[in-house]
Order: sequence, then structure tokens, then C-alpha cells
Amino acid sequence: MTAKANKLSGIIIAMLIVAFCSATLIGIVRNITSEPIQKAQNKMIADSIKEVVSSDFDNDPYAEKIVIRQGKESFTLYPARQDGHVTSLVMKSFSNKGYGGRIDVLVNFLPDGTIGGYKVIQHKETPGLGSKVNDESFKKGIIGKKPSTQAFKVKQDGGEVDAITGATITSRALIDAVQKAYDGYQKFNAGISHEEQ
Repeated sequence: MTAKANKLSGIIIAMLIVAFCSATLIGIVRNITSEPIQKAQNKMIADSIKEVVSSDFDNDPYAEKIVIRQGKESFTLYPARQDGHVTSLVMKSFSNKGYGGRIDVLVNFLPDGTIGGYKVIQHKETPGLGSKVNDESFKKGIIGKKPSTQAFKVKQDGGEVDAITGATITSRALIDAVQKAYDGYQKFNAGISHEEQ
């Protein structure tokens, strides 16, 4: 072997060692941080459920979660109960149609299917515009509605919901996520394809 080949072999071996050490370190850090991150996310969802439920409840909806399957997608349902009777059903839903991509939302349905409240729990929408989906002024156009009994679309699409000015795409995405949640709620009520976790 020439000196040049020895030098090249040394560089390749050094790069492989660095890559192996980096991958190992990333794996160790991920193992250390994954549990606290998951606990924080679970707490955030549990706290958000309390925010969106508009009726009294005495159970832990998060602990009683149920997965609803719709084709390739699955949604999580959190039943809120008072004295053993369901007072609200909170669905975790999403839409990939946001301006910034995926939007995750918790939607509270009353027993008759009326929307009792919602909260966007994750999004990448434009600050100051798309982030207004959690503002009370926009929520007023959605809370109290029943997606099955009216044109549940933004007015630009022939519906009854006022879109956020400058954020029509985000408004459509939120409605898409709420509609998916409602479809899952309907499927649950029909007793189709659910399993307890």
C-alpha cells in the first residue's frame, strides 16, 4: 500500500468510528429523553381535554381512551363521564391540509353530536394568522354546530363558517379535522370498529 492509500484508509476508518459513536450517542439521548417527552405530551393532552369539555365529569377521560379506526387512519376518543353516564366525547383528530402542514385538534362532542368545544394542540401555521384558529372569535362559528345538519364549510366554499381573514387554508384544515372527528364520533356511536387501549 502506498502512503496515500494508507492515509485514505485511516480517514475512512476515522469517519466510520465517528459515525458509529454519533449514532450510538443519538440513540442513548433518545432513550433518555423519550419517556419525559411522552409524559409531557400525555399531560398536555389530559389538560387540554379538561379545557374543551363543556360539561361536568368525574372520571379520567385520558385513562379511558379508545381508538377508533377509519380505513388507514385512527383517531383517539376520550369519554367524559358524570356518575357513570357519558356527558361528552372528546376526539383527537388531525388534518394534513393546513398551510404549514398537519394540524392536530381535540374536539368535544355533546351526546347529540353538537360541538361543545375544541382546541388545536399542535400546528405549524403562520403566527398571527393561522394560529387564530384557537381564538374565541373563530371558535364561535364552530362551537354549537352539528356537522351533520348544516353546511359545515367555510363561506368561500358555500358553507356557514366565517374563515379567518388571511388564513382560509387554515380554516378549511380545521374544519376538515373537526369533520373527521365527527365521522369518528358517528362510527363510535354506531359501535363499529373500536377497541379499548
